Amino acid sequence: MSGHVVSIKVYLLIFFTLLALTTTTVGVAYVDMGGHMNTIVAISIAIFKAMLVVLYFMHLRYSGHLLKLVAASGLLWLVILLSLTMSDYLTRDWIEQPTGWTQIAPATQAGSEH
Repeated sequence: MSGHVVSIKVYLLIFFTLLALTTTTVGVAYVDMGGHMNTIVAISIAIFKAMLVVLYFMHLRYSGHLLKLVAASGLLWLVILLSLTMSDYLTRDWIEQPTGWTQIAPATQAGSEH
């Protein structure tokens, strides 16, 4: 079984693209875009870089349908786990903390001193 051969040009192009995107991510960190926009841009660039690595360096682009299905199902499980974690984290403020409670002082052991 012979695999697909990728040329050095493609590897170098992907490598320099990853370097440029990493530099862009660092540059975006120093620019205030307001709100959550910095996070959205940084995560978008990270997703694009991850796609390049998976498609070219892990050769998923030239793989069969079954391997693509396995990779997609792994990504689906990751999304499920992250969404369940975030739903727990984001709903923690829904239950109000009780107010007006006073802290009960620990009971002293008055009867123990003989």
